[in-house]
Amino acid sequence: GFGAEVKRRILLGTYALSAGYYDAYYKKAQRVRTLLRRDFEQAFRECDVIAMPTSPEVAFRFDAKADPLSEYLADVFTVSANLAGIPAISLPCGTAKPAGGGAELPVGLQLLGPPLADALVLRVADAYQRITDHHTRRPPT
Repeated sequence: GFGAEVKRRILLGTYALSAGYYDAYYKKAQRVRTLLRRDFEQAFRECDVIAMPTSPEVAFRFDAKADPLSEYLADVFTVSANLAGIPAISLPCGTAKPAGGGAELPVGLQLLGPPLADALVLRVADAYQRITDHHTRRPPT
């Protein structure tokens, strides 16, 4: 029941954890994850939540067929929350024209919070949506 992209990511993860690659990939990834957690711990000593883009680009058009590399690159800002094990939420925050031109498409805002601060992240997201109308807008079809 998984789509092609999900299957591709499962296979890549399985490959990276296979016998000959455990030390090369998994152990290094664990070290990077520890450093990332430390960076977030330091940042959350100075702020309650972090606001950042969800993606470096506007949303893909609904009918667009993105290549796998474009899909991976679109996820670049969301990966850090998963690796660090911190709560995050993505919200619509406006629209912008794609780099290649065309109709404006949605832009995402990502809010990240300290570990176990899911309720805080949800409260901030709720407050944002209460003072904006971005979540009610629909892109042109």
